[in-house]
Amino acid sequence: MNKELIQIKIVDNWPDKDIVELYKAGNWWKDTYDSSGIKDLIKGSFAFAVAIDNKSKKAVGMGRLISDKVSDAYIQDLVVLPEYRDKGIGKKIVETLLDFCKSKNLHWIGLIAEPNQDGFYENLGFRTMKKHVPMRYQRRD
Repeated sequence: MNKELIQIKIVDNWPDKDIVELYKAGNWWKDTYDSSGIKDLIKGSFAFAVAIDNKSKKAVGMGRLISDKVSDAYIQDLVVLPEYRDKGIGKKIVETLLDFCKSKNLHWIGLIAEPNQDGFYENLGFRTMKKHVPMRYQRRD
């Protein structure tokens, strides 16, 4: 695949079906989720990047930023469709999100990497935060 066939754009909306397909590719979509929430998810993000196949005009990758818009930002939901992986698309998405943060003068940028993906992020300048433990609230009901 020719890299020029893929462009990365920050968007404020995108067709729900493409985004749902990407969430499914990341194993993050549950059948109980309502796809009508995708528009709010995109609008509620500080930035939402999509990798677009210029031939099909379909989103083949995505990543988003969550931020207070003052000091911190977090990269979340980075995924590329399986047939487009290992072509540098994920790297270009992350670089686009980092550039967006820097343009807004945000330099504390964090993320939680999927297992065995730390090397990918280390190559982009991320480092493990020693003595910090990612945590997630688990409902008790």
